[in-house]
Amino acid sequence: MARETDVVTVLTTGDAALLAIAKSLLDDAGIAYRVKNEHLQHLFGGGVVGTGYNVLVGPMQLQVRREDEAEARMLLADLDSHTASG
Repeated sequence: MARETDVVTVLTTGDAALLAIAKSLLDDAGIAYRVKNEHLQHLFGGGVVGTGYNVLVGPMQLQVRREDEAEARMLLADLDSHTASG
């Protein structure tokens, strides 16, 4: 994946099922991604109790290369009604 400055967040969520769907859509389109905070959700404090994500590390952020942003946002547009996008 590209450097931190070359990526953008296209989905922010605490919902692991929604994240799995988004990753599947990007996989099918051949768009490379990374998920910030994905593996930290159960590492600190009380885990994901009550919020869907760990409040110490924040929600998971699905990130793609800047040049893939428009296509990724188009693919994930229907998921927008279920969560906040970044």
